Amino acid sequence: MRILLLSHSFNSLTQRLHVELRERGHEVSVELDIHADVTRESVALYRPDLVIAPFLKRAIPDDIWRSVRCLIVHPGPPGDRGPAALDWAILEGACEWGVTVLEADGEFDAGPVWAFRTFPMRRAPKSSIYRNEVTSCAVAAVLDAIAAIESECAAPQPMRSDDPRIRVRGPCRQADRTIDWQHDTTATVLRKIDSADGMPGLADSLFFQDVRLFDAHEAHGISGVPGTVVAQCDGALARATVDGAVWIGHVRRLAPRSLKLPAAKVFATEATHLPHRPGCGYAPIRYRELGEVGELAFSFYNGAMSSADCEALLGAYRAALARPIKVLLLTGGRDYWSNGIHLAEIEAAESAADESWRNINAIDDLARAIIETTDRLVVSVIRGNAGAGGVFLSLAADEVWASDQVVLNPHYKDMGNLFGSEYWTYLLPRRAGAANATRITQCRLPMGVMEAQRLGIVDRVLSGGELADASLVERGAAMASDAGLAARLAGKQERRAADEAEKPLQTYRDEELRRMKQNFYGFDPSYHVARYNFIHKVPKSRTPLTIANHRSRRVPERPVAMAVPS
Repeated sequence: MRILLLSHSFNSLTQRLHVELRERGHEVSVELDIHADVTRESVALYRPDLVIAPFLKRAIPDDIWRSVRCLIVHPGPPGDRGPAALDWAILEGACEWGVTVLEADGEFDAGPVWAFRTFPMRRAPKSSIYRNEVTSCAVAAVLDAIAAIESECAAPQPMRSDDPRIRVRGPCRQADRTIDWQHDTTATVLRKIDSADGMPGLADSLFFQDVRLFDAHEAHGISGVPGTVVAQCDGALARATVDGAVWIGHVRRLAPRSLKLPAAKVFATEATHLPHRPGCGYAPIRYRELGEVGELAFSFYNGAMSSADCEALLGAYRAALARPIKVLLLTGGRDYWSNGIHLAEIEAAESAADESWRNINAIDDLARAIIETTDRLVVSVIRGNAGAGGVFLSLAADEVWASDQVVLNPHYKDMGNLFGSEYWTYLLPRRAGAANATRITQCRLPMGVMEAQRLGIVDRVLSGGELADASLVERGAAMASDAGLAARLAGKQERRAADEAEKPLQTYRDEELRRMKQNFYGFDPSYHVARYNFIHKVPKSRTPLTIANHRSRRVPERPVAMAVPS
């Protein structure tokens, strides 16, 4: 089918649908919902068989849904209606939630239902549930709906006006989730912050300054006078509740153009007087050891890795190498593996160019340490989405294992034509071949793991229980006990020595950083403009031609789906 994705932004769900639909042979193009007339133009240009709206903030114009079938993806079960479905589900402590695919008609979220899927709710931020459970169920429900439409044997089920499942909720406003620090329990505070995480954040105050709160976690074993800030750890601040405390990982001041940053960084002066309490529920970097397998787990908010994050992770990596292990798993977070350098911290720095330079060198140091590890096997375990330098960082390991649910964006150019580093000019051609390496970095499209595996970027695709900690360690242990481990390590050492003799790693780095220095310090401000627009969420004035095939009149060139043996 020829499918047009109509979305407010090219967000995680829209990208995942873009990947899954293309993987199944559909012709897919994207139009951002900028203006009704622009949408009309896109429909006239593309003449789609189907319009799918994964993420909209307003109704599709009547003349569009009357002329072409339009499916709306609603993040709620059948009968749920309103613009803040997931917010309310978290705030009210729903045990089960769902995603409904319905056909657009004249009433908001009230059209006939083509498909739906449900899932058990977990205690997590809204952004995490949306990125994981909602996205997975949305993809499944959309595929169900398309199959039903293609079969021509099924019809959508209308919702009767007297259906007891119908519940209309308005926006979830600040008054609905204001924290009462003198009475709310830890669980209540977490629900309120979780319900607003991502956007818009929960309005509150810290140290008598108005802020929005994000990235909340239970603080184990910490208490104090309710409402007071009582501890710090790894950039987070612990605030006492009536029955414990919560960690606030990130905040944003309410002042114009303020940025979402680690709470202890925003309130650096106040944090210096607080006790440091590690190991109490907030730990972006963790290490554990099971026999001959070490697991270095890291989970940075939104996948952004600041200079300090990279330095801390490098320190933990070197400490892990000092342990008597044969296999080291680099396990990223559930939401993200890594998205590369920390654009918000760079934007907040006194010199964005200087901090960009420091950050790219810090992540390069980490990548090089992984590449130069030749006395044991290292595995990158990608359980959450990855983008830009984060994708190439994962390739520094011997193997890359990835969840079948993730989306990869192995390119930099959308950020003001950045050239990129992380030794990608060494790592990517080894796996995908020189021609595909160029196409991958130039394409600017999201990639699914099946395509990534065909190209050699991913070695093993995992699903379901295979991603559980115990299963990952079991796979690592099998590698450690394999009779061919010694020969494999010897081969690894020989290849690294041969590669170094042919062209030293430092030369790759110097060449990459020479290009990056022009991005950071040169006359072309594209990177700085793109970073500013991204961090401050400046709305796009048009849909990028890389995803709007109907406007570019061409299909972007994709890498050849054949890996070149290393």
